[in-house]
Amino acid sequence: MVRENEMRIAAAVALSGGDPGRAPALFRRYGCSGCHTIPGIPGADGQIGPPLAGLSKHVYIAGVLENRSDNLVAWIVAPQIFSPQTAMPNTGISEKEARDLAAYLYNH
Repeated sequence: MVRENEMRIAAAVALSGGDPGRAPALFRRYGCSGCHTIPGIPGADGQIGPPLAGLSKHVYIAGVLENRSDNLVAWIVAPQIFSPQTAMPNTGISEKEARDLAAYLYNH
């Protein structure tokens, strides 16, 4: 079980180029938990946006982008570029920070 978790984390890091260990603080700093339910993040029980559990198994991101790491990072940074009517705001998050969030989400 521990080995399986380590392999899943390594795969998420390789896929995204991010550090999932930095993600919990970023989720709180940028208010992601106010809109989304995020596995493993205490208090992240928002009901405005979709739950983010199992994101790695989704075919699309927000119904508009193929689920690839580069697309997830781009969506997190500037969602209105891809879906002008989305309720997800531009938060000011950097690409590096978005990679950390992607690494976390692909691991959960």
